[in-house]
Amino acid sequence: MVVIVLLVAMLVFRLLGVLGVARFATWRVSAAHGLAVMLVMTAGAHFVPAGVTFMPNHADMVAMVPPFVPFPAFMVYLTGVLELAGAVGLVLEGTRRAAGICLALLFVVMLPANIYAALSDISFGGEPASPLWQRIPEQVLYIGIALWVATTRIRERSPRGTLSGRSLQV
Repeated sequence: MVVIVLLVAMLVFRLLGVLGVARFATWRVSAAHGLAVMLVMTAGAHFVPAGVTFMPNHADMVAMVPPFVPFPAFMVYLTGVLELAGAVGLVLEGTRRAAGICLALLFVVMLPANIYAALSDISFGGEPASPLWQRIPEQVLYIGIALWVATTRIRERSPRGTLSGRSLQV
């Protein structure tokens, strides 16, 4: 479901770009915004009370935390805040690079929780645990997109000898 949210959001933003919304003129920026939408959705589960059963909640997230991690409830709140901060960072051009790099690191740090949840068969939102063969490629996808949106592509040289609107210096 999370991958679907990411892909659909990214496609919607890119479609807006095709329709003339300049902000979404590239796949990279559309992917940054799609990842931000996904992060807002996933971060929400970090703060949902345990009594809510129609979606993943805080208790589900705490159950995913491996036993070697101290203060699991606090760590769930912390990662939720970091996901929200990363989402904001992705949509702001000036912080996109730092946000992408930090999110890639966050996704790497959270990988043990996903492995632990899969191997321990911990249900999530009342659904059976997703298998390890699914969780690891998903995390790799998120890491890859975060790093991709963190990079900037050098624009092709314009006819007037400028690069990205600035004079070339030799």
